[in-house]
Amino acid sequence: MAEQIADKWTANGVPASLAEYQVFLSYPKEHKLVLNLANGSRYTAQIYEDVLEEDETTGYPGAPPAFHGYSKSGEVNAEYVYAGRGHKDDFVALKAANVTLKGKIALTKYGGPFRGMKVQNAEAHDMIGVVIFSDPGDDGPQEAKGQAAYPKGPARQPSSVQRGSVAYINQYPGDPTTPGRPSKPGVERVSKPSNLPKIPSLPISYRDAIPILQALDGHGLVGKTLNRDGWVGGLNATYSTGPAPGATLSLKNLMEEKITPIWNVIGIINGTNADETIIIGNHRDAWIIGGAADPNSGSAILVEMTKVFGEMLKMGWKPRRNIVFASWDAEEYALIGSTEWVEDYAPWLSDTAISYLNVDIAVSGPLPGAGSTPELREFAQEVMKKVIYGKRTLYDAWYDLNQFRPEDNGFTHLGSGSDYTAFLQLGIGALDFGMDAAGNTPVYHYLSNYDSYYWMKTFIDPDFSIHATTGQYLALLAYHLAHDSLIPFDMDAYARNINYMVRDLISITPSIDPDYEKIQQMINVSELDNAAKNFQRVAYDFVDLTSSKPFLDDSKRVKKANGILRDVQRLFVRREGLPGRPFYKNGLYAPNRDDGYKAQTLPGSVEALQDRNFELCREWNLWLADAINKASEMLALS
Repeated sequence: MAEQIADKWTANGVPASLAEYQVFLSYPKEHKLVLNLANGSRYTAQIYEDVLEEDETTGYPGAPPAFHGYSKSGEVNAEYVYAGRGHKDDFVALKAANVTLKGKIALTKYGGPFRGMKVQNAEAHDMIGVVIFSDPGDDGPQEAKGQAAYPKGPARQPSSVQRGSVAYINQYPGDPTTPGRPSKPGVERVSKPSNLPKIPSLPISYRDAIPILQALDGHGLVGKTLNRDGWVGGLNATYSTGPAPGATLSLKNLMEEKITPIWNVIGIINGTNADETIIIGNHRDAWIIGGAADPNSGSAILVEMTKVFGEMLKMGWKPRRNIVFASWDAEEYALIGSTEWVEDYAPWLSDTAISYLNVDIAVSGPLPGAGSTPELREFAQEVMKKVIYGKRTLYDAWYDLNQFRPEDNGFTHLGSGSDYTAFLQLGIGALDFGMDAAGNTPVYHYLSNYDSYYWMKTFIDPDFSIHATTGQYLALLAYHLAHDSLIPFDMDAYARNINYMVRDLISITPSIDPDYEKIQQMINVSELDNAAKNFQRVAYDFVDLTSSKPFLDDSKRVKKANGILRDVQRLFVRREGLPGRPFYKNGLYAPNRDDGYKAQTLPGSVEALQDRNFELCREWNLWLADAINKASEMLALS
């Protein structure tokens, strides 16, 4: 597949080659889950998905089984406890209710934190295994609402299973055995990676979850009494905590672990300015044979983008900046392909990279959705106004969704979960875009065999017009980033968002101590606040200056400003990284340590404050204030 992609891109006019890495992966050998009841009866979970006559992809030979990448090999048998979404606070609530966790197996729902965090939280409470299922109560269309299940209708297929990795990406992504360095032949490897589980886990369908949940009815606390968000779902059960006397789970999960090659495909268009580079990437690997949405909707768009840019090159066009196209391998395990490549080329990327554009699940529904670093948001919206989407523009669709979110304009901060993660740690801004599901959109069977061409063409994008819109938008983003004389960053928005981050840090202090003014003095938040406010003033003047015609007509000043725009975010990279998480070096954003997906802004300061380590919080605040002051000085030099 990697060679096919490389050949296709090259034929389209974008010379491409393979970048190989030797990485640690795990594969399923044998697994089984059995519910044993006190009366001697047993229920064996299916753990594989039904073959559907309408969807030929589901019947292909050699389809991989449902499993968790990097799950610990092992066999365990024990009573089990339902733990909601498996958030850290769900386990805290169980402990507070005197529910025994040690030595039990955790049953949790998908949703909320990254699945690896669910396993990590169970492990932290001395539990010995985890089982995770998708609950139809979290979907829009549901059989309980009278809608037929896939493939007859839009509701969830009862046998669908969400696969996925359970690596602890809140610790670090990439090859678990080579943190911080590329996985080349002969590289030194760690023997006991700190980001891998020490207990086994399995994913199951909600059809298999029903009898397991029902066996807990009447035992422990009834779910609704816990008052935990998302605890109770849509199945015919009370979602009680358990454990139930005599009800046990026998979980068998045997994995094969090995060092194996992976291949990124890298296509390069050289620009006239070798000192500036943009990267556009999508991962190529999937847990399943289909993967119509994840990742192939994005992969198809990248192929079309190489065709468009290849045609432009044939007509004599040449971009100002280098353009790198990337098809990442092994993303699903732990963002491995992109992380290893970033680690491999870190010096060059730090010197030249402007932005990274990420497309993962390009199309799973009709609504535009995006996360980005703040400097790209205004630019991203302006480009939306140039793209026709049905009878209106893409921006019109965006505005209808996000008009009541003036602070972020609908963009989320980037934490982790896709291939932008490693770029952020070098101080390289990023934008992640895709067309997402609405509340009534047919269920997207994430990481399931039912993420198929039949599902996509029948229920989501019959004429592939949503794909076309997405491709046009991403191509325009790439074109402007690569070719506009002045890099289209909004430093006013960047500074404004830093002020929001400082405000959010200050807002936490009352929850730490009633004498919050004393806390604010201890952590020296005033110096950070003053630096952020001054940066806002300087950034406003910078934008005012650089948008004027006399400035834009002066090529030397534009070149100098571009160097500033490229380098200013590097000031927020801290070499030693976060305490306990040295991979995460960006002082402005990191994956939330309890969620894995969501971003935590000012993570060093916030985490230290949450831990009541006021001296460490003060130290981080002073470092951030210094970085912000240096950013102000840099912008003032324009």
